[in-house]
Amino acid sequence: MAEPESNEPALASRLRLAVVRLNRRLRAQRTNSSVTLTQVSALSALRKCGPLTPGELAAKEGVQPPSMTRVISALEDYGFVSRRPHPTDGRQAIVELTDQGSAYLRAEVSAREAWLDSRLAELDDSERELLAHAAEIIDRMAGQ
Repeated sequence: MAEPESNEPALASRLRLAVVRLNRRLRAQRTNSSVTLTQVSALSALRKCGPLTPGELAAKEGVQPPSMTRVISALEDYGFVSRRPHPTDGRQAIVELTDQGSAYLRAEVSAREAWLDSRLAELDDSERELLAHAAEIIDRMAGQ
């Protein structure tokens, strides 16, 4: 493996800080901060994967089932998810996103993207094109 060039540590540090700052600014655009980021993540998993058992959702989110049980209960209290009996296993339940949960996620994404769109509008065409390429590269790096 080749030795990293001398500027790579500086680039890694600058990139990490820029991503952290951008993430912090995007989180500041949230529409309802009483919903935790863990809860938002669980909602997003349900939107992406469809209805899941609590155990499946816990596994997808990388948390223990008792923790996910608390997350699901809170999301039910908000009206963002519902539980129904499992069709083949009476010991299980199926958790699914409600229309209200879907609307909440859309509002969250809209608020963040509106802020980001306004920042991007301040850039010139060449800067936006450069960011488009950077987004592809960052996505590729994050996928590894």
